[in-house]
Amino acid sequence: MKERLLRSLPKVDILLKDKDLQNIKESVDYYTFLWCIKNVLESFRENIKNSNDKDLEKLSDNLLVSIKKSIIELVQKEKRKRLQKVFNGTGTIIHTNLGRSVFSKKIAKNISDILSSYTNLEYNIERGERGSRYENLEKLICKVTQCEGALVVNNNAGAVLLTLNEFSQGKNAIISRGELVEIGGSFRVPEIIKFSGAKLLEVGTTNRTHLEDYESAIDETSGVLLKVHTSNYKIKGFTKDVPLGDLVELGKKKNLLVIEDLGSGNLIEFTKYGVIQEPTIKKSLECGASLVMFSGDKLLGGCQAGIIVGKKHLIDRLKKNQFLRTIRVDKITIAILENIFRAYLDEKEAVKNIPTLRMITEDIKEVEERANKLSKLLNNKNISHSVIPTKATIGGGSMPEEEIESFGIEFKGDISPNKLEEYFRKNPVSIIGRIEKNRFFIDMKTIFDDDIEELSENIERVFLERGIK
Repeated sequence: MKERLLRSLPKVDILLKDKDLQNIKESVDYYTFLWCIKNVLESFRENIKNSNDKDLEKLSDNLLVSIKKSIIELVQKEKRKRLQKVFNGTGTIIHTNLGRSVFSKKIAKNISDILSSYTNLEYNIERGERGSRYENLEKLICKVTQCEGALVVNNNAGAVLLTLNEFSQGKNAIISRGELVEIGGSFRVPEIIKFSGAKLLEVGTTNRTHLEDYESAIDETSGVLLKVHTSNYKIKGFTKDVPLGDLVELGKKKNLLVIEDLGSGNLIEFTKYGVIQEPTIKKSLECGASLVMFSGDKLLGGCQAGIIVGKKHLIDRLKKNQFLRTIRVDKITIAILENIFRAYLDEKEAVKNIPTLRMITEDIKEVEERANKLSKLLNNKNISHSVIPTKATIGGGSMPEEEIESFGIEFKGDISPNKLEEYFRKNPVSIIGRIEKNRFFIDMKTIFDDDIEELSENIERVFLERGIK
């Protein structure tokens, strides 16, 4: 039987032309499809060789159908290894694993010409000569934040690294012990300080640091006073930290720069939208910080980048630092940030057109409307579900305690929540949901209006292909 089954395995060129595989073939490049066919055939070949007679009988039933099914599954698995669209049904707005902040279609359209054309990246059109890639964006950032100078690098860790390298190399960077945070992926503030060439000098304790702790640590070896906003965690109880304004006054008294790492850059007064307030870039500058560093994604709503704002003469020094070349940004980052900061020239425009801000500030009724719209489509498809109240989160290391009222779609059926989550996640267009209290649901806070119909079709596909009732 083994020999017969081995001979009955279809040839590669036959499968390449098989009509049942044409749709999946068109969804990937030729060489990936070819590799999947060869891989599946080899797997079946080895399985036949190592199986007993009883297993061979089972294998012989619908052998070709099983091979085609395995090819389709392997192609879908390979497709999931590349960057692709997913539905974020977790309710986490700035989801680090799912790409953090999302750009609006308007911004995507605005940068399309930049992506497919030559640009004036380092060319001054007015003067007809070489220019600076930072010039136009810097002016825009200065206008929005009311700072003297600005510089953009590849991420916020790079911004901190560059700043400490320039102003505290070989000297002490004085920081509260309670601000020595880990920023994700095992990257920690102490290591970044060390790598910059500065020397870490901790003051205070984990939960309490006083102004005199900083003052007593200052001597001829001091480089900068560094303040780090602990945006990704909160300590409650018997706590105390030193306000930035007090630290600035101490810096003036001791002739030391005060630099602040805000982590998540915020330009909005969230309290007017019923959300807990996060420190703003403008407030830090008004307090007198020499330099303020923050991320281009997260609360700002842009792309990964590190933005440094502050005194012009200090920014000019950073521009001459040789390390800048290794962490500079490309035209795509500049194009995106230009669109983001241009939106911030009018706060109403920013809240409307930057998805991260819109989701944080939108009325709960808008989320309920999206939930009801999806529910209606699912009812038409006879998919068992219910609309439920949920709690969404901001995420991305921002406002760790803040929850936002939301609505979700809970799915029911003859299947466990864990299995349902897996089937949704492994759908050709992944649907990433959430399990809470032994129930699987999609939080509509992070589902866009334009995606609801497509999402309903993919949910139906999961139920039909998996035979869920």
